[in-house]
Amino acid sequence: MHTAQIIAMRPRVRGNLNAVLLRCIDECQDCARACTRSAVACLSESDVRQLVQCIRLDLDCADLCLAAAALGSRRTGTNRDILRGMLEICSDGCRICAEECERHAGRHEHCRTCADACRRCERACRDAASSIGFVH
Repeated sequence: MHTAQIIAMRPRVRGNLNAVLLRCIDECQDCARACTRSAVACLSESDVRQLVQCIRLDLDCADLCLAAAALGSRRTGTNRDILRGMLEICSDGCRICAEECERHAGRHEHCRTCADACRRCERACRDAASSIGFVH
């Protein structure tokens, strides 16, 4: 089920929700899956010792993406500063993970697809963070 439909089904939904944030939530969930798949695939590679940092970053990125998606979709209220900060951290995590995966993308297709998902999520998080108004 699409994120917007799931959120709309909740009683007393609060806080601002826009199309940019909805896309970001979906990208975060997709990226978390891609990172997890890549980490698992890396563990079965013959050069696994050279992929240790990639595996760690994949798992870190997956955790960041899941946390960002959870905060973005929690709609029982809002704390824009915390959500914006989480999206910025997730964007940074995705960038770092993508850079590492790109180092291995020529040898491992799962690293290439993970890097692509991370780059999409990085942009989506950055855009969503910018779309959230500042509290003064």
